[in-house]
Amino acid sequence: MLSCMRTTLEISDEIFRQLKRRAADEGAPVRQVVENALRVYLGKSKGRKGYRLRWNSERGRLQPGVQLDDRDTLFDVMDGRR
Repeated sequence: MLSCMRTTLEISDEIFRQLKRRAADEGAPVRQVVENALRVYLGKSKGRKGYRLRWNSERGRLQPGVQLDDRDTLFDVMDGRR
């Protein structure tokens, strides 16, 4: 058995008129048209097609005293503590 929840929504007059017209055209109750619209909306992905990393390399040099395998010292240098 499918349970239903009763709720109240505030919908603009123009949207509600369109909703009622669509329901009448389809011969369906307004509730069913709203549920179908929500199912379609909620089923869509957020539009993300994936992340693409854009890598920009720059020429640089290693600062004196920096050990890339020593994270704490590297952070100290980057933060100006050394």
